[in-house]
Amino acid sequence: TMAETDPKSVQDLTAVVQTLLQQMQDKFQTMGNGVRLRAVDDMSCRIDDLEKNIADLMTQAGVEELEGENKIPASNKG
Repeated sequence: TMAETDPKSVQDLTAVVQTLLQQMQDKFQTMGNGVRLRAVDDMSCRIDDLEKNIADLMTQAGVEELEGENKIPASNKG
């Protein structure tokens, strides 16, 4: 029973707990970094898709605008 309250064993226990906590923190940080990297990759893909969709929409709108401009003079002539 003396060993349990011995300052040396308390220091040892504290050191062991601190080491375990540090190892857990490192593992969680590594996991977190992996999750963040995947999230950034996913976001990057979504942004690429969004840019492509916007470009397509702008192209379509530009084509329709040009067709609209061409139709008006043609209908005026007719």
